[in-house]
Amino acid sequence: MGLPAIRLGLIGDNIAASRSPLLHRLAGRMCGLDVRYDLLVPRALKLDFDATFDRARDDGYRGLNITYPYKENVLARVSIDEPLIRAIAACNTLVFEHGNAVGTNTDYSGFLGAYRANFGPASPGCVAMAGCGGVGKAIGFALAGLGANALHLFDTDRSTSDQLRQALAGAYRAVDVEVADSIEQTCEGADGLVNCTPSGMIGIGGNAFPEAIIGRSSWAFDAVYTPMDTPFLLASRAAGLSIMSGYELLLYQGVECFRIFTGREVDAGELRRALAEADPGSVEIVRSSSTPR
Repeated sequence: MGLPAIRLGLIGDNIAASRSPLLHRLAGRMCGLDVRYDLLVPRALKLDFDATFDRARDDGYRGLNITYPYKENVLARVSIDEPLIRAIAACNTLVFEHGNAVGTNTDYSGFLGAYRANFGPASPGCVAMAGCGGVGKAIGFALAGLGANALHLFDTDRSTSDQLRQALAGAYRAVDVEVADSIEQTCEGADGLVNCTPSGMIGIGGNAFPEAIIGRSSWAFDAVYTPMDTPFLLASRAAGLSIMSGYELLLYQGVECFRIFTGREVDAGELRRALAEADPGSVEIVRSSSTPR
């Protein structure tokens, strides 16, 4: 007899380089499960998001991850039980239960785990964050939950950053949340720099933060992990900042996703080693476990 089978998938654009399929297949192997994890790109399927979602549901998928740019689109298709996740107003993980989709946000829980594993109990301090969309919402809430004393938000769509400020103010009254008119203004007095835009991603490129101002801060995180050595993190490392790459978020949110999908626990360290052995290219290039200086 073969291993118990489970079918998972990721809906998103520009996801050909995603390491989520490998991560979940390896996690399955560690737990004695045969995991199939498919990349579902709506335009490649000649479908829109809703039709892609419906096909996955009807084809017997156990669960889905949702990535850029659909983390907010999916809210109309899922029920979310946790009040804090409803306040984040973005979903990246869901399971199908009796034809219904139950959603949550493992970007939020994954960032909490990744930050503590890399930086320990150190407070994030004052954080400048570029990008307030799907992943930015989750990271903003996680930073507040980690004890950041101030969050400076910038998004090219001012209404997006205003909405996140209001949501954070309702959930974390002790955190000073401000919306900036420019990325330069966002960085004034910031201890940490956080990129939650697609800048630097394969096929997009660029750097959300001007290199001239990066050295004024002490730590940096980039939600992008394809490539792992983004222009932002390379510039931050060169400027002497403590680094946490998007690979850490991928790993820790992946562990949480796998638990939600299967009910099985995998150790993050063991999964990291399995990923490195299976695909040397998945080894994180710009990772620092030192605390923010």
